[in-house]
Amino acid sequence: MPRLSEVIAALDALWPAGLAESWDAVGTVCGDPDAEVSRVLLAVDPVQEIADEAVRIGAQLLVTHHPLYLRGTTTVAASTFKGRVVHDLIKNDIALHVAHTNADRADPGVSDALAGALDLRVVRPLVPDPADPRGRRGLGRICELEHPLTLAELAERAAKRLPATAQGIRVAGDPDALIHTVAVSGGSGDSLFDDVRAAGVDAFLTADLRHHPASEARERTPLALLDAAHWATEWPWCELAAAQLDEISDRNGWGLRVHVSRTVTDPWTAHAASTTDSTGAPN
Repeated sequence: MPRLSEVIAALDALWPAGLAESWDAVGTVCGDPDAEVSRVLLAVDPVQEIADEAVRIGAQLLVTHHPLYLRGTTTVAASTFKGRVVHDLIKNDIALHVAHTNADRADPGVSDALAGALDLRVVRPLVPDPADPRGRRGLGRICELEHPLTLAELAERAAKRLPATAQGIRVAGDPDALIHTVAVSGGSGDSLFDDVRAAGVDAFLTADLRHHPASEARERTPLALLDAAHWATEWPWCELAAAQLDEISDRNGWGLRVHVSRTVTDPWTAHAASTTDSTGAPN
């Protein structure tokens, strides 16, 4: 069995910390570098439910996309929910490692996995990493459909291919408009509207679109918008990362058991559709 330090070195090669944004908090949160690792769990969120799952399956390493402590902390007291996660992981000899914006910008990265889940062909990064001479790393991806779909059909594909959430897929645009090219970005993407417009794509699929940026984007161009749940757009990366770690394990003869959590950690739990027949605001 490999030591934790060996597995972390392999993960750092997949998602170098140097690719992370300056504000991000990536890398190993807890764990003994000399501890042996035989089972790994991948998930989006380092929440209590995921920590409990790691304990239940006997994992020695939990790899998550989202940081536990993004803005730092002065305490890991178990009286706080994040501190409880740290305590439970350490008590059960489970390390926690985070790959966030470094996984977003990697090749392949979070948006490659999102494009793959939707059966889109990746053309290039939406925001290329200038340090990558091959032009493959960066934020988001510009993609092509094998055959054009209407916006309604593309939304239906996204609803079927991405993990089910209470939100589903919100759509802005003419449902009958033909879509040939799509920009995708796992996670919150409305900071990328300028890049999406510059790319000249027909549609943008991402998460967490806010009212004003979305409204302004629709006023400026006929760009169609598809807004999925944040968790759902990033979960496909867990499967991609698991496949990458499986390949590394096989190559090195480690015999790792790599699991992907199917636990839905999207915070929204229900959706009540509007039922009024009125097309305007109530009087």
